[in-house]
Amino acid sequence: MDKITEQKAMQIQRKDAAEEDTIDLRELFFVLLNGWKAIFLAMLIGAAAFGAYHHFMIKPSYQADAKIYIINTDSVITFSDLQLSAALTEDYTNIIKSRTVLKRVIDELQLNLNFTQLGELVKVENPESTHIIHILVTCDDFELSRNIANALMNISVDQIYQIIGSGEPSVIDYAEAEAIEDVTPSLKKYMAMGGLLGAFVVCAFLVIRMLMNTTLKTEEDIDKYLHMPVLTAVPYYREK
Repeated sequence: MDKITEQKAMQIQRKDAAEEDTIDLRELFFVLLNGWKAIFLAMLIGAAAFGAYHHFMIKPSYQADAKIYIINTDSVITFSDLQLSAALTEDYTNIIKSRTVLKRVIDELQLNLNFTQLGELVKVENPESTHIIHILVTCDDFELSRNIANALMNISVDQIYQIIGSGEPSVIDYAEAEAIEDVTPSLKKYMAMGGLLGAFVVCAFLVIRMLMNTTLKTEEDIDKYLHMPVLTAVPYYREK
């Protein structure tokens, strides 16, 4: 009998522990619903804060692009030429962003940058299954982005020919003013991020406060957590 009683007691304890670890989704819903004013206010504050940050701290960004074809088109292209160009694509990319090329661009344009800073403005892409190299330059100056892209392409073509020696790459597109894109993050995007972040912070605070609150408020709480019957209740009366 003692063993059976102990087993039942352990089962009850496990059941109680499981109930304590279970989050009442209905209660959680009403907690968030009751706090909708705080959530809405946090969304407004977050959106306003991120909007102000975008207006005062984010500089405009412009992106210019130039394109080169990585095999020479002056002669008949054979299948071996295509295979060779595909194998050298990564080499072409590394040459374009090499210190030598970047320093030559700095000297040619008289830039007040070092090669590391210039390299952060440059991105080189090779679309899949193509022999085309995209040179992308992003900075906060409209004209400068175009000038850097064109200078980088011209110097890279010469440098690639000197190093690889299998034919000078052909220019597809120079960077032009009409093709420069404004890639500044939009104000709406920042405000949406701020609103969502504000709402998330308040929701997290309400949930944590609910989980940390162990006070008993209703007769149902006494039955749920203490498993004790309520013998009597005294109504709360507030004097006017």
